[in-house]
Amino acid sequence: MSLPTIDPTTTKAWEALTSHYEKIKEAHLKDLFAQHPDRANTLSIAWNDFYVDYSKNRIDETTKKLLIDLAKEVQLEKAITQYFGGDVINETEGRAVLHTALRVPSNQNVEVDGKNVITEVNAVKENIKAFSNQIISGALKGYTGKAFTDIVNIGIGGSDLGPAMITESLAFYKNHLNVHFISNVDGDHVHQNLKGLNPETTLFVVVSKTFSTQETLSNATTARNWFTAHAPKDAVEKHFVAVSSNIPNVTDFGIAEENIFPLWDWVGGRFSLWSAVGLSISLSVGYENFEALLEGAYEMDEHFKNTPFEENIPVVLGMLSIWYNNFFEAESEAIIPYSQYLHRLPAYLQQGIMESNGKSVDRNGDSITYQTGTIIWGEPGTNAQHAFFQLIHQGTKLIPAEFIGFKKSLFEDQEHQDKLMANFFAQTEALMNGKTETEVLEELKTKNLSDTAIKKLTPFKIFEGNKPTTTVLIDKLTPKSLGALVAIYEQRIFVQGIVWNIFSYDQWGVELGKQLATKILSEINNSQVSNHDASTQELLNQYLNT
Repeated sequence: MSLPTIDPTTTKAWEALTSHYEKIKEAHLKDLFAQHPDRANTLSIAWNDFYVDYSKNRIDETTKKLLIDLAKEVQLEKAITQYFGGDVINETEGRAVLHTALRVPSNQNVEVDGKNVITEVNAVKENIKAFSNQIISGALKGYTGKAFTDIVNIGIGGSDLGPAMITESLAFYKNHLNVHFISNVDGDHVHQNLKGLNPETTLFVVVSKTFSTQETLSNATTARNWFTAHAPKDAVEKHFVAVSSNIPNVTDFGIAEENIFPLWDWVGGRFSLWSAVGLSISLSVGYENFEALLEGAYEMDEHFKNTPFEENIPVVLGMLSIWYNNFFEAESEAIIPYSQYLHRLPAYLQQGIMESNGKSVDRNGDSITYQTGTIIWGEPGTNAQHAFFQLIHQGTKLIPAEFIGFKKSLFEDQEHQDKLMANFFAQTEALMNGKTETEVLEELKTKNLSDTAIKKLTPFKIFEGNKPTTTVLIDKLTPKSLGALVAIYEQRIFVQGIVWNIFSYDQWGVELGKQLATKILSEINNSQVSNHDASTQELLNQYLNT
């Protein structure tokens, strides 16, 4: 069954939102709070160990109602049923989208083409568990009988960003194994990661669904050559495992078939960390923590699937992004986690969100006349405060920002935690309230400045405020809470794709550059450059003539 194909701009809700925007676009958040003192309670959602406060957004109850009306009018509820039901919603590639099936309890039933896929999923999980336990315990050793000390994950895109982000985020829970990630085909990156490793105690995990991705195969080949320069060729089977669906290509590479962890075509790369792609996660933090990650995501899936839209975290947050993107014409969103552990989260979300919803053709195959996608960027607080917050506070661009924080620190250093969270709360308050001319004048008068100096400084110290923020406050960073957090963003991607009437689960835009790169590489290897624009032609000549 095909997804609904409704142009959102033709709906009654969109028309009503357009009219409503004209009435509310100049409203200041300070006034909205003054008019509705209970706003913080009515525009927030408490769920499990999460508290999501979206009251500092430039909306009122009417805005929320109209956004929910839009979600209903584009048949989001029907689409959610199709999504979780295993329908072929990735229509351009003829696939279901069921990464959610990777985290359901083992006794459930999820069907694709009439077959319960959970049986296979459970079998792979058991293999991940057994293999992880053997490596971590030292029962499974390298070719010289030494236990493994280092894991090298070789992949790119979702085969790298997901596992790398999760292992960094859960570094507090890691075991004795050191995990490294090789992704870029940049040779310096590859050799830098290999430098200092002991081939006798290093395990390589090569992650590629097709086992044909140029970057991954090039890096894996370099790693294999490095390994066999120190070890016998038949030792490759003990030190290389693969996550792939292409068994012939993997075995041709030299990896034993029993060391291949399978993937399914209904798992997209950027949503694959929950699958065997997460093997490096399990090796790094232990299978029990990997399972807790899946459990947290499953609980968020259930919330998304069963909660009325008005109190549904992914729906509400997804519709807020629509509000800013399509009505305020805000082109970017900042993700600010107040935890250094989550420093890779913005980059991970860049791929998930921008690769999914960066589309200009709708589900009917027609060119789109409205904005889709948002530019995602960010860094951890408090570092970000000393970098780009100036632009958010006093720049000319409207940049909605999402703040993610935790009530409890992992090392229980309360002094540091209090300072961190004081900044966390202060920034959203400052972005909302700003600082008026009157407040600036009163402040400057206490500094014994002349009237001339005060007059000169005043305009530079005024903050307009009215900068929208959403706060996600979580009890503690655990594998389970991290799983739920990542799932929120996954489901928001789905919500926005349905509203924008686009296919979120293909990525044809990635292919063109890769095709041209293959052609150009052949020309570089043959030192014969032809059929390019004048700029590319000259750049290639410059490169080849060095």
